[in-house]
Amino acid sequence: MDERPVDLALLKSFSPLDGLKAENLHALARKTNVRSLEAGRLLFKEGDTDKRTFYLVSGRIDYRADDRPIGSIAARSAEARTALAPGLPRRFTARAATDVEYIAIDSDLLDVLLTWDQTGQYEVAELTGEALGDESDWMTTLLQTKAFHRVPPANIQAIFMRMQRINYRAGDVVIKQGTEGDYFYVVIAGKCVVTRETPLNKEGIKLAELSPGDSFGEEALIAEAKRNATVTMATDGTLMRLGKQDFQTLLNEPLLQWVDYEQAKEIVARGGKWLDVRLPSEFQSFRIDEAMNIPLYFIRLKLNTLDKKTPYVVCCDTGRRSSAAAYILAERGYDAYVLRGGLGGTDTARLRKL
Repeated sequence: MDERPVDLALLKSFSPLDGLKAENLHALARKTNVRSLEAGRLLFKEGDTDKRTFYLVSGRIDYRADDRPIGSIAARSAEARTALAPGLPRRFTARAATDVEYIAIDSDLLDVLLTWDQTGQYEVAELTGEALGDESDWMTTLLQTKAFHRVPPANIQAIFMRMQRINYRAGDVVIKQGTEGDYFYVVIAGKCVVTRETPLNKEGIKLAELSPGDSFGEEALIAEAKRNATVTMATDGTLMRLGKQDFQTLLNEPLLQWVDYEQAKEIVARGGKWLDVRLPSEFQSFRIDEAMNIPLYFIRLKLNTLDKKTPYVVCCDTGRRSSAAAYILAERGYDAYVLRGGLGGTDTARLRKL
């Protein structure tokens, strides 16, 4: 499939993109390409639930419903100014009647940008400051994460307004394993390395490398525990940080989904899975039989073993570790719930006998 960059004039020819503020339109353009589709190929099918907003750039699309033709739409017509067959699930099947060009935008991202534009008084450039220049793209990266889709627009504005910008040199230690948590961090320039010291490896095992748009430091703030890893600058760079209290009230609380034991059982009965994030020794002592065990400190490394189509009920002994794990999952697009009160709660006390 051929792609080419989209220009601002093209984006502004569509509604409601023409209502976006200038800086947010620039940010959307950096995340959007014009794609091509050969005649006869499907753009989307009736019943699809994929959260993408489509606009027709050139050519003609035929619509069908219940396998019957119901009409067509041509590029640059009045009807083509708005999104193709909006609403989910799709009510029509769209097939290219000719070779066509189109753009597809993440619907959640578009909704966040439009809502933020209409509820806030600041543009991205004003929030980051002119000194950041192209580095403001980290904000668009964050807005595109599933985590931020659940955060109220007013909170998003407050988050960006309260963040502090800190410059670092290569080799600087940003957070040290074993220290108290005080800030949540976002990388906006440069790279960081995450390492974890073990009894057998005092130098630290490399867990991850972080790039612009990546975030860290949330586990200690959510679980009210000490830092479980060290983050060191691999290059010169710049980070934005958000204080613990602001993180808790503006970002963490709106994101987490808490459920009691009965609600959790219903989620599992509908195809969800239990995810126990305690240590293996704790898991062996007592557990929910069908639960899978991934300790909190391994969650980031094991994400590729989990299915984004499966809801996960995350549990631990009290709810602290599981809330930290659920935040990490939700931030990366997983449907995660936290068992309120943990396995030590009254609803699950009988599990101790297993």
